[in-house]
Amino acid sequence: MGEIEDGDTDHITTDVQGQKCALAYECTAAESGSGKDNSPLLNAVLRNPVCKLYRFPTSDNKWMQIREQMSESVLSFHIPKELIALNIKEDLCRNQELKELGDLSPHWDNLRKNVLTHCDQMVTMYQDILTELTKETGSSFKSSSSKGEKTLEFVPINLHLQRMQVHSPHLKDALYDVITVGAPAAHFQGFKNGGLRKLLHRFETERRNTGYQFIYYSPENTAKAKEVLSHISQLQPLIATHADLLLSSASRRSPDSLKSSLKTLSEKTELFVHAFKDQLVRSALLALYTARPGGLLKKPPSPKDSTEDTCPLDEPPQLGRQDSIPHHSDYDEEEWDRVWANVGKSLNCIIATVDKLIERDGHDGGGPGGSSGQDGDMEPSLEDSITSHPKEDWYEQLQPLILTLKECMGEVVSRAKQSLTFVLLQELAYSLPQCLMLTLRRDIVFSQALAGLVCGFIIKLHTSLHDPDFLQQLHTVGLIAQYEGLLSTYSDEIGMLEDMAVGISDLRKVAFKITEAKSSDDLPVLTGRREHYVVEVRLPAAVFESLPLQIKEGQLLHVYPVLFNVGINEQQTLAERFGDVSLQESINQENFELVQEYYSIFTEKMPPDYISHFQEQNDLKGLLDSLHQNIQAKKRKNVEIMWLAATICRKLNGIRFTCCKSAKDRTSMSVTLEQCSILRDEHQLHKDFFLRALDCMRSCTFCPFTREGCRIENVLKNIKCRRYAFNMLQLLAFPKCYRPPEGTYGKADT
Repeated sequence: MGEIEDGDTDHITTDVQGQKCALAYECTAAESGSGKDNSPLLNAVLRNPVCKLYRFPTSDNKWMQIREQMSESVLSFHIPKELIALNIKEDLCRNQELKELGDLSPHWDNLRKNVLTHCDQMVTMYQDILTELTKETGSSFKSSSSKGEKTLEFVPINLHLQRMQVHSPHLKDALYDVITVGAPAAHFQGFKNGGLRKLLHRFETERRNTGYQFIYYSPENTAKAKEVLSHISQLQPLIATHADLLLSSASRRSPDSLKSSLKTLSEKTELFVHAFKDQLVRSALLALYTARPGGLLKKPPSPKDSTEDTCPLDEPPQLGRQDSIPHHSDYDEEEWDRVWANVGKSLNCIIATVDKLIERDGHDGGGPGGSSGQDGDMEPSLEDSITSHPKEDWYEQLQPLILTLKECMGEVVSRAKQSLTFVLLQELAYSLPQCLMLTLRRDIVFSQALAGLVCGFIIKLHTSLHDPDFLQQLHTVGLIAQYEGLLSTYSDEIGMLEDMAVGISDLRKVAFKITEAKSSDDLPVLTGRREHYVVEVRLPAAVFESLPLQIKEGQLLHVYPVLFNVGINEQQTLAERFGDVSLQESINQENFELVQEYYSIFTEKMPPDYISHFQEQNDLKGLLDSLHQNIQAKKRKNVEIMWLAATICRKLNGIRFTCCKSAKDRTSMSVTLEQCSILRDEHQLHKDFFLRALDCMRSCTFCPFTREGCRIENVLKNIKCRRYAFNMLQLLAFPKCYRPPEGTYGKADT
């Protein structure tokens, strides 16, 4: 694998002119080293590497050396187990909150009992699945033949890292990674009624049009309620932590630290207060009040009649219009204003006290929080708490104010959680069991997608730790994650594509956080709830210290998932001639706009000197224009879309994914084509050896030095047979560059 002598050039020329086979050979045990070329950090998440070595001639009659590696990942099972455990915790909390709504009128109490019965059944199902997955200790691979197994439906199918390392005689060594995985889809649930994209649209339409005349809130309001609850769960512990840091600064009598802590506390508390200014919370409080036993609902007065007709809530309130807000004659609407306003007033007391303490200590009196009267007059009890204590007792003067802030915040959270939980009760009550089944399907698809994303992120991070431009892009802009889909828009694969599109879109609610590892356990940790997840990636202390300050301080790192799909098989031929390809067209157009959005953010936020150099090296604007033209062209089986999208992703330092139904056959054709195209376009592969290199990576059964490449090994792992699951008639419908060599395909179970 080392450099060749200049004298070897003659026999290379003879080989090329004589059209002899490219030299390819099996990797010995010593050479493969069980993944010894991977970093120790990667070896913690990768398993069972398969390695192949090749040498191909370049256009100037030199040799390039290629190392192809395919590895499983323990994250295939680790991430689903983490996610299911979080889902169980969230659902148990929700069920407990439903029980803690207190006394409700008979109508609402019966609905609650029905909801709890169904929700408890779902929790039991999740617990059983988690128990079964926990038995799979050390597992790192789910085969395509297991895609319909219920106990494994949260696990991604055939997840692998496909890696190509290139050593060229004149160019810098390069590394190319693609995550190959079966399309995230709920195979056990089936596709008789379509996939998530269609099912969710149908569900929302039905909610708007039929059977929901008694619900106060639209689907948008229900989504808003979930969002506010998510903000509560994130901000409350965060504010408590920063309040404690403020007290710690006070105990050290550090004015600068005190100002800094107060600034952060003020920002987080203002976000907290802002979250409750929404009219939804106010109306939800009133809705819950009217649902109590004996609660009376006041009909909105008409212009001609201001009488207060009331109706008992033994029967559900008929409001006439879905988004109507109820009114109640005995309900004090100003009470809620006073409750959440006290949080802001408590903060103002803290700001005023810090200003006075710093001023008395002889420092600049301009407090970071501004005037204490910015939200109007304070409550007398809160004003009295700012008293003249000895200036050295900073901690003692701030502690009661911090306690008051936490108490006010606790009261707000308690009331808001109850009211918004009542909103969610209504959503569940009138959509059982369909709503829970959609939640289950969405959880399954998201789990498969998330496992692949976390695997791709960790691999990308570990291979780019010494690239300052990448690290700056990571915390300044985020990373693009580009998914290549090869599913047809025909029969069951339409449902798979609909599942996949929603699952990848849901990855937008995932953020990453890098922390210092405190133990030998290097596996990522998942926190959060369905509206927002954080993946904590742990790095050893020495590596962690070398990261940019923003990352070390815990800044959340975001990904921008995009999906482009082009069906290439015989079913896509039927769809193009007799069916409908609008799903594929709309997905490609929507995701092109997302790529454009990411590119705009990238050029806006990265340093000007880097952007100038970057644009000189990468004609991304031209590639984006070409991608847009190909999407608009609506050409049949336009695989140029896939190549352009993949190239744009690589040039933007993104994470690449390739998916088909099982990541076994079509995926193998695609990743080997991508590898050979990179060798041709980036590393000067001799033009006469492009097809030979392609066949070599797909099988090389004709070569005396090796029997097969990595991808035929992937087929063997999945179906115990070294044959791609194609027949001759099917391959006639494939684009030529996606057809395997003779002798590598035939009848096989899929």
